[in-house]
Amino acid sequence: MSLTLRPISRAEHLAFVAERPSVSHLQLPSWGDVKPDWQAESLGWFEADGRLAGVGLVLLRPLPKVKRYLAYLPEGPVIDWHAPDLERWLDPMLAHLKARGAFSVKMGPPVVARRWSPEAVKAAIADPGAHRLRDVPATSCEPGVDLADRLRRMGWRQAEPGGEDGFAAGQPRYVCQVPLAGRSLEDVHRGLNQQWRRNIKKAEKAGVKIVRGGREDLPAFYELYTETAARDRFIPRPLPYFERMWSALTAEHPDRMRLYLAHHDGDLLAAATMLVVGGHVWYSYGASTSRKREVQPSNAMQWRMMCDAHELGAHVYDFRGITDTLEESDHLLGLLRFKVGAGGEAVEYVGEWDFPLNRLLHKAFDVYMSRR
Repeated sequence: MSLTLRPISRAEHLAFVAERPSVSHLQLPSWGDVKPDWQAESLGWFEADGRLAGVGLVLLRPLPKVKRYLAYLPEGPVIDWHAPDLERWLDPMLAHLKARGAFSVKMGPPVVARRWSPEAVKAAIADPGAHRLRDVPATSCEPGVDLADRLRRMGWRQAEPGGEDGFAAGQPRYVCQVPLAGRSLEDVHRGLNQQWRRNIKKAEKAGVKIVRGGREDLPAFYELYTETAARDRFIPRPLPYFERMWSALTAEHPDRMRLYLAHHDGDLLAAATMLVVGGHVWYSYGASTSRKREVQPSNAMQWRMMCDAHELGAHVYDFRGITDTLEESDHLLGLLRFKVGAGGEAVEYVGEWDFPLNRLLHKAFDVYMSRR
């Protein structure tokens, strides 16, 4: 039986998401409000009996001077990725987006391919013969491995996994996740490495205070964030982006986005944003100053966020993107060590996939993006 696909309302989209254990924050209607340069549309897949069976947030980016679009479903759509007849889901989506003027479709199935335990990652970092995580045997393999073959057979192409740092140009393919389901807070604490436990104790002893902030604290967060960007060599997003994110996400659900601030003797030393959708909690953006690093504000703040996630009943605390490079010379290796030290598994998703509906325009857009 075929599925029909049509645009749906925000209310229908949210009601469907509310019935799921979790959905990526990038597949919520509010995410479209965070991205004003894109046109956003909520899509729904319907069974023959009229039941809503899947949803997707599609972002449409116009090609300069042409009324044609790149259609992007970040970490989506939210469909049955394990269905034997995947064409039943993806063909109506491609037909709809082609009719909307899309020249290419990009999506990121929220399906895990492989996982590495903290111990396996630690061993890989210590192994001089291991250069990339993808080349190290995984602790477990999941359905994403088969999904990649199925998508290729259907004409989808795997997007290039980004530059040398291992981060994809779109959403990260490799992330670090601390499992919380079925674990007590004591279990989670035991999963921290010695350095983490020592640093949390040090912060406590030094009198570091972690507080929840509001929208009015975003400029203070932003000051630290720009300092972090200069230190860690990335281009910062503008302050209005975070203000828009706060307004859009908290309007959808008052506890969707949180801001945490780490103070010591009246000084703001670290800050971070946290996102909550169902049982999945993400550490989203982090910021810190180089001052007073010895009081370990970042460890203390992350531990408070993990405790709060556990209290919310979350099944996972997601540190988001990690590099898959294991080279000592890479400046992102320290970040991998920090996240895995919290007891996080390295998780590889199936990655982002492209379907060119117009090969010429798809190629032209690739060239345009590479020059930006």
